[in-house]
Amino acid sequence: MKNTVEIMNVPFDATGMKGAVNKIMAFFDDGGEHIVCTPNPEIVMEAQHDKVLLGILRASDLVVPDGVGIVWASKFAKTKLKERVSGYDLCLALFDKLKNTEKTVYFFGGSPGVASEASKRISVKYKGIKIVGYRNGYFTSKDESQIIADIRAVSPDLLLVGLGSPKQEKWIYDNLRFTGARVAIGVGGSFDVMAGNVKRAPVLFQKFGLEWLYRLIKQPSRFKRMLKLPKFAMLILIKRNVK
Repeated sequence: MKNTVEIMNVPFDATGMKGAVNKIMAFFDDGGEHIVCTPNPEIVMEAQHDKVLLGILRASDLVVPDGVGIVWASKFAKTKLKERVSGYDLCLALFDKLKNTEKTVYFFGGSPGVASEASKRISVKYKGIKIVGYRNGYFTSKDESQIIADIRAVSPDLLLVGLGSPKQEKWIYDNLRFTGARVAIGVGGSFDVMAGNVKRAPVLFQKFGLEWLYRLIKQPSRFKRMLKLPKFAMLILIKRNVK
């Protein structure tokens, strides 16, 4: 039985980074198809009025907390989440495990040229990793069947999808079974960081859970999106919507 913490009806697996990596490594070899989601408070808030997204999060095989706000909210539950497990850090941990193995990876998403550059840099940093393809995230419905066919032609063990939420979660849910991939993870803007186009917050910001503040300083246009954070905290405090 899965050990989970429900935060505003989204079930988070009560496992840290090590446990999440071990689960995904086991997914590769069990013969199934698995969806891994990494919601932060913004995505949890989005799921409150997007019932399709909420259904996908509840149906996923592994849901980890990409945000200190999620970890904080779990303090009101009987079971506590161990730590933040960001999608970006989860990818890097998996790359380290997958290098020098026969397991393969496909990068799908980002602006034109980003997935390509990200794959090149990751191949250098994690020598021995097998990246079997990449494709940008700019496409129309007419392109979709060809994209799926291209991914299926190489049937990667790990499919990373960076289309932004909730598009990436919905795309994975609708199409994973056609791609031949064993595990798919929605990784948001991680390809931009891997490609060197966007810098991560300094370690001090990461340590104190202030990456959101660093992103806001660098991208003031995110202000409207960031308003969901105090709303999330207020709902948790008022309704204790955690169990």
